[in-house]
Amino acid sequence: MPVLPTDISDEEFKQWVKEKWGYKKLPIAGSTPPGSAKFFRTGDWAAQRPKLIVENCISCLECYFLCPDSAITMETGDDDKAHPKFDYFYCKGCGICANECPGRKGEKAIIMEDI
Repeated sequence: MPVLPTDISDEEFKQWVKEKWGYKKLPIAGSTPPGSAKFFRTGDWAAQRPKLIVENCISCLECYFLCPDSAITMETGDDDKAHPKFDYFYCKGCGICANECPGRKGEKAIIMEDI
């Protein structure tokens, strides 16, 4: 399997794929080079996206650890606590974060909204 060069632009990546990979050269099962996911805007697939309700967040990090796409980072809010920040470039809208969010007093901190 070809090794993906690091620190290349989107255009350089497309050219590299065309020259070194291409659909005719894909191995069985369609594996792609490690690190190539950063070039694919998978968030465009989503029908819903997560929305944070800060006052219900208990900074438990469940959403961060359970996100299958690593589309959640944590940032410090005005209350000096860690809160999720969603990267809609990669978020596919699966809803795991909202489903697993314990929230505060029965109210979820993450809800899913239609796009």
